[in-house]
Amino acid sequence: MYNFIMNFIKGLVRILNGKTNVYGKENLPTDEKFVLVAPHRSFLDPVYIAITSLPHHFSFMAKKELFDIPFLGWLIRKVNAFPVDREKPGVSAIKTPVNYLKNNELNVVVFPSGSRHSTELKGGAITIARLGKSKIVPAIYDGPLTVKDLLLRKQTTVIFGEPFEVKRKIDGVDDINLYYSEKIQDSFDALEQKI
Repeated sequence: MYNFIMNFIKGLVRILNGKTNVYGKENLPTDEKFVLVAPHRSFLDPVYIAITSLPHHFSFMAKKELFDIPFLGWLIRKVNAFPVDREKPGVSAIKTPVNYLKNNELNVVVFPSGSRHSTELKGGAITIARLGKSKIVPAIYDGPLTVKDLLLRKQTTVIFGEPFEVKRKIDGVDDINLYYSEKIQDSFDALEQKI
């Protein structure tokens, strides 16, 4: 069902917005599951990241309110989204994606804040990657932010960076979460420069 839905959306987006420029797709690991991180700018980022990553399959965190919307709730469940309470995330926000990675079932997309000061959100992605024994792949989506932009055929680019491992300890590093949060942000900045 995932392939069918994503390929249908891919075709629809191509008709509405034209060709998407995709760079660095060779950086997506093919022999192991991974955590893909990207700044969250619009409801379109997960769509474009998923369709440009095919044939890779992902699980997505989604705010729980989306699952109450008729049809949309059904649709996002079919593409492996799981609900998260943003006010009180709970253990499942980490446990569910970690299990997907450990069981070699699905890759995971996490949208930490693009703000350099929001290390807490990036910490979730780091924890998931560390516990799931998976690499992190940074990505950037640059394109339409609204349906209007989409219909105006605004140029769209998705770029995937090089994967990196998350180690439990690094000599000379006291705050491992801060270290990797800065590494993620530096990767975002470098990919932005390429666009």
